[in-house]
Amino acid sequence: MIVFGPVPSRRLGQSLGINNIPPKTCSYSCVYCQIGRTNRMRAERCEFYKPEAVFAQTEKKLTDLGDERVDYLTFVPDGEPTLDINLGRHIDSTKPFGIRIAVITNASLLWMDDVKEDLQKADYVSVKIDAADHRGWKETDRPHGSLTLKKVLRGVTDFAKRFEGTLVSETMLVKGYNDDSGQIKETAALIRGIGPTKAYLLVPTRPPAETGVLRPTAESLRNAYDVFRQNGLQAECVTGKEDDSFYFSDDVVSDLLSITSVHPIREDVVVALLEKRNLNKSVIDRLVEKKLIGKYVFEGETFYKRNI
Repeated sequence: MIVFGPVPSRRLGQSLGINNIPPKTCSYSCVYCQIGRTNRMRAERCEFYKPEAVFAQTEKKLTDLGDERVDYLTFVPDGEPTLDINLGRHIDSTKPFGIRIAVITNASLLWMDDVKEDLQKADYVSVKIDAADHRGWKETDRPHGSLTLKKVLRGVTDFAKRFEGTLVSETMLVKGYNDDSGQIKETAALIRGIGPTKAYLLVPTRPPAETGVLRPTAESLRNAYDVFRQNGLQAECVTGKEDDSFYFSDDVVSDLLSITSVHPIREDVVVALLEKRNLNKSVIDRLVEKKLIGKYVFEGETFYKRNI
């Protein structure tokens, strides 16, 4: 399924996801990625899905939702959305629905002029800046070999100067990777130059790609927040659980597969959603038995995530 949800977003309300990249095609292989390791690393754009297919699935999903609230159509796929050479055409084709359009990008391809042009069409763009130092960037984000941090950051800065929509930044802090005081000061200073509406500080809250990935200490997170604020940034920490307002249609299995392919879901949320449909946990248990969905434990909580 190209279109999934809506899913609850801490920043975007009820977000209807558009999965315009097949798993797991990305320019990064972040240690904390909730989807898992990147098995198709690339830094060149190509076509994945026809614009007609994306439009048709979006139209059908919105029709099926009826009066269900949708705040954003969000390009948040199984990989990096800007790798899709049709991204601009997808945005153009979905604008007539009258719903704001968001793109969540790792910003690695913003040095490309055509990528910048595509993202200018969106209403909301979130750029990921996990580190401003080379070591932190390489160890945390594990980029494609053809990318350089200087080129990536220059692209983000150039885009920010022209973008007329809402621009935010996301910085995922990982203990021992990019959270020491010196790194945080460099990152905050860089983001200050970009001037986002908000600078979000995140920590791993779902099963990461690599074992040993941990959230920073409370002291380190408080320090990061203080440093960001001292740099004049509207910082906000995103460290807790999302709510359970996922949308499930009558085709529960299809919804579980499409949502968990990009968004691991806690066990308590899955059980509650099934109960609302007068179903029991055997539905998810069968998907686990068939190895379509995996069961993971992170920070003492159980999550379900689709196997790629």
